[in-house]
Amino acid sequence: MDPQASGLPEGTRLDLMSEQPAPATSPANAVPGDAVDTDAVVSGDAVANTAPGAPESSASPLPAGLADALKRDSAGLVAAIVQQFDTHEVLMLGWMDDEALHRTMTSGRVTFYSRSRQEYWRKGDTSGHVQWVKSLAMDCDGDALLIRVDQVGAACHTGTRTCFDGREIDAVVGHGG
Repeated sequence: MDPQASGLPEGTRLDLMSEQPAPATSPANAVPGDAVDTDAVVSGDAVANTAPGAPESSASPLPAGLADALKRDSAGLVAAIVQQFDTHEVLMLGWMDDEALHRTMTSGRVTFYSRSRQEYWRKGDTSGHVQWVKSLAMDCDGDALLIRVDQVGAACHTGTRTCFDGREIDAVVGHGG
């Protein structure tokens, strides 16, 4: 994220639950995601499960500073990389709109937006393979989120620990200097 474009001083961290900059000692927090999964769709208590950008969801539920800093794709989504908080293992990639990010920030569990089903889903509601949020961060461009979680069971709908297990691609290995 360009600090000048967001109006925030360089190095400022946002407290995502308010519009105030967070203390310098707090972890960086951030934003939205989706992936194919068999978990149940989350029914919103006060918000309908509508597609991103639909009239009902035109006003972002996120704090203004965060909403302004996010760079979404043409569908209103941002990539969310999910990582095991203690081992740093990359578990999966999902997609979030502002509402999915808001639900994640306020519930302590990860909610994604399913591009194929056009609905919200909360990881683990059916499978029991819950993702407990430990921290959220936004990348330097504001177009990706890193969600550090405590993963219970498999992260992938195929039953593997990660969505990348057994899917290696042959490549020439570089040698660093």
